[in-house]
Amino acid sequence: MTSRAPLHTVEVDDVKLLQRASQVGQAMRQNIGAAVIGQQEVVNALLAAVFAQGHVLIVGVPGLAKTLLVKAIAQVLGWSFRRIQFTPDMMPSDITGMELLQIDPASGKREMVFAPGPIFANLILGDEINRAPPKTQSALLEAMAEYHVTSLGKTHAIEQPFVVVATQNPIEQEGTYPLPEAQLDRFMFSLWIDYPTRTEEEEVVMQSGALTHTQVQPVVSLAEMRQLHSLVQRLPVSRPLVNFAVKLARATRPADPEALPLAKRFVEWGAGPRASQHIIAAAKAMAVLEQEPTVSVGHIVRVAPYVLRHRVILNHRAAGEGKSSMDVIRQVIEECELPTAKRG
Repeated sequence: MTSRAPLHTVEVDDVKLLQRASQVGQAMRQNIGAAVIGQQEVVNALLAAVFAQGHVLIVGVPGLAKTLLVKAIAQVLGWSFRRIQFTPDMMPSDITGMELLQIDPASGKREMVFAPGPIFANLILGDEINRAPPKTQSALLEAMAEYHVTSLGKTHAIEQPFVVVATQNPIEQEGTYPLPEAQLDRFMFSLWIDYPTRTEEEEVVMQSGALTHTQVQPVVSLAEMRQLHSLVQRLPVSRPLVNFAVKLARATRPADPEALPLAKRFVEWGAGPRASQHIIAAAKAMAVLEQEPTVSVGHIVRVAPYVLRHRVILNHRAAGEGKSSMDVIRQVIEECELPTAKRG
């Protein structure tokens, strides 16, 4: 009698991976908490983006530990990390790298050799990205969108996973260049980091100096993280939830037949199809981190504001009536939510 392969091997392995993902997420939160006080919502959103392999834009005033937070995430992942401080005089080659003329000592032959720039790392922190001139921003956009850079007509691949976390100061306008919508659309999340609570701020002051020397330990290998990334991609999602995600995006487009009256009144440009894709991808990552075998409405409701915030462009009427993009997005989610669905 011939032996038969065990049934449901993939499912059993995925259950173990799901448990491991939850353990990794918890260990990452604990280690990051040793270096960064508070900001739990931002930490959870960043972890979801990392598991979904999505880029993140963080908006916040200076001094809120944005750099420390991203460095801590790189350390717990054990990923290669580079910080790029953007300035108005920065050239594309300053981040992508350039071709250098080198001479072979043995043969004396001259040849052009590519010297990789700081963009070649698993996790990139782009500080004050809106200070970079448009030409440099376009070079970064190529890396974010295509996972490679081009130098003198030659394409150089960037090793994956590759995640860009960019920061932007909302109060400075001089010497800045607004990010083009095409580049904003490449960011999965837009996160606004706020001031800490009084208790958290007192703790920060009490531990000033000590936190900078805190050693954050890696909790997962790169090979295992690739397995978890694959698990997130394979996580099932039902057709009604996909319909819900698409409905959210289409409801923000003022010229769309499915647009809500609110969008027609206050929105200049709504979210594109990539928003629906990112909502589902981020919801899958959130479910995996919570050891849930499938996506729920609650996961979509939680990630949708992060995905839509930078994609919904308001008109002058909204500014005149004091409406923010988050005001519009929250109402869109409330009006579009499935009335019989249970939040996760």
